[in-house]
Amino acid sequence: MGVSGCGKTTVGELLAKSLNCRFYDGDDYHPDCNKEKMRLGTPLDDTDRAPWLAALNQIVADAIKDKKSIVLACSALKEKYREKLLDDLEKDERDEVGFFYLKGEEAMLCRRLASRRHEYMNPSLLASQIATLEEPEKENAVYLDAGLAPQELVAEIITVMSTQ
Repeated sequence: MGVSGCGKTTVGELLAKSLNCRFYDGDDYHPDCNKEKMRLGTPLDDTDRAPWLAALNQIVADAIKDKKSIVLACSALKEKYREKLLDDLEKDERDEVGFFYLKGEEAMLCRRLASRRHEYMNPSLLASQIATLEEPEKENAVYLDAGLAPQELVAEIITVMSTQ
């Protein structure tokens, strides 16, 4: 989880490959109207995000029900968004879900966004994402330095997962 440019997709894809499980990019589940708003540089609000979060919640719930490991890259900017991802899960099922927060300095994130092309994410939205971000409580997520190489981040995540 984290703001745009923190490496969610890159790290998520590598992690899923390392774990031999399916990768889901949360960006793929935004409705077209959300993608258009972001393309135009308009920040999404809670109402915009509701159907997107419901779709991601279904992915998580299905994986838990099917007893399958997955990696889901998702901004999950607010605590209530992270809670929505866990809606309708029992306590023991919630314990199966881990949040890994890729935290990065704004200047680094800006450089990354300036050097990449994204289907619809307008780099001008980074400031609004940072303003919206509610960093998770440290007991609810593993904080990772988004400035590290993706392979280093994957190794850290796997190490953490092996101790839980």
